[in-house]
Amino acid sequence: MFDQPIVMLDFETTGLNPAAGDRITEVAALRIVDGRIAERFVTLVNCHVRVPPFITQFTGITQQMVDAAPCVSEVVPELLRFIGRDALSAHNASFDDKFLRAESASLGLAPGHERLICSLKLARRLYPGMPSYKLGALASALGIRFSGNAHRAEADAEVSAQLLIAIGERLARTYGASRIETGLLERLTVVSAARVPQLLRQVLAAR
Repeated sequence: MFDQPIVMLDFETTGLNPAAGDRITEVAALRIVDGRIAERFVTLVNCHVRVPPFITQFTGITQQMVDAAPCVSEVVPELLRFIGRDALSAHNASFDDKFLRAESASLGLAPGHERLICSLKLARRLYPGMPSYKLGALASALGIRFSGNAHRAEADAEVSAQLLIAIGERLARTYGASRIETGLLERLTVVSAARVPQLLRQVLAAR
């Protein structure tokens, strides 16, 4: 389906902004190969910070869970090795990418992915008119089931991966795209929904 592996990433965090001191508490990275999830990297993360009560209520991740988890200095290098140079994707990708870059930079490291693909932006362009593009609402509308608890990293990453696979299948059915370049997916996230059919016809006709 996709011309190269894509790693679907999801972080759970203590807040919304790493620049304000928010940190990661859990990560899931799922590698999509040939239209299926082929590898997983999943772990809680200890950043030696307090988990706010509202985060525990929202995610179920407690202070005790992160205190017993592997240290961020161990997790992030392993995560970067897992991702490698593969394309990276996430639902609302700018959020997860900024945390990945912030946690990497704090250790003197840098991510190596060359492309960033936002499944939220892709869904807005390829499923126009949806009442909501939140992950849970999209999953329900498209018949994608959560296999774990929503707002936990692995469950959210798995649903996001299945959404990306569904987007690939939609491109194949609607436009006859049997091989989808990650570069094309990235381009689709920066054009308007109205321009998507024209862009796809141009790209596919040029092959």
